[in-house]
Amino acid sequence: MLATLAICTLRPTGPISLGHVMSVRRNNHFIPEASLLGPIKKHVLVRECRRRVPLALLNPEMDAGNVSMSDLASQICNQIASIFAKPTSPYPPALDLILTELTTVASRKGRVFLYGVGREGLMLKALCMRLFHLGLSAHFVFDMTTPPISSNDLFVASAGPGGFSTVDALCSVARSQGARVLLLTAQPKSGSSVKHASVVAYLPAQTMADDAANSEEGEGGEIGRALLPMGSVYEGAMFVLFEMVIFKLGEVLRENPEDVRARHTNLE
Repeated sequence: MLATLAICTLRPTGPISLGHVMSVRRNNHFIPEASLLGPIKKHVLVRECRRRVPLALLNPEMDAGNVSMSDLASQICNQIASIFAKPTSPYPPALDLILTELTTVASRKGRVFLYGVGREGLMLKALCMRLFHLGLSAHFVFDMTTPPISSNDLFVASAGPGGFSTVDALCSVARSQGARVLLLTAQPKSGSSVKHASVVAYLPAQTMADDAANSEEGEGGEIGRALLPMGSVYEGAMFVLFEMVIFKLGEVLRENPEDVRARHTNLE
């Protein structure tokens, strides 16, 4: 079966340029846009897929195996970066919200507790580590040394698809103890965890709640493989968001690199 390229046509507006071809996908894989500029002579802009053209008609030598690591990495990074350009109203920007909550709890010498399931949990563990490096008392729930939460503390949890039974339960416990609950989610209106949150940080990214709806059906009815499957877009956005948070928080707390490095473990 011929490999195909999903493209869309737009009314002629002039010669095609690199800016016109933003993202072109081969069997649901993003491919380097620059490689298409030569073969494509018409005015093409990827907006919504309307027809599928055999890849060989555009460039017979093009193949998924020829995509370089840097091109593939760029496509992945661009897809994650696009999440932060999406509107979140009426919810405030996630970066501002998280920074405000963390700054407030740090100013009153409160503790930060974090929890997430699966890969979301791994992203929150990374944030927990960096918060400790910045001098905050940070704890990942279920670690053996996790202290009791109190009204002076902040609980940060994630439920990308909207809710998980463990996240719901822990958010409820944190609220019952008077703690602030900051919930990260991609489903702020329908998720079960939202009702337990004091504030909601909305990340408008694909998760397992809507990955099937965002998949494309190829020739013969098969579903193409996404570049970032299931909840990978949301999880990648979490990591990038948390790096921005740590950068900004370090400025607010006036932490210099030497102080941060001094808190890193030497038991390695």
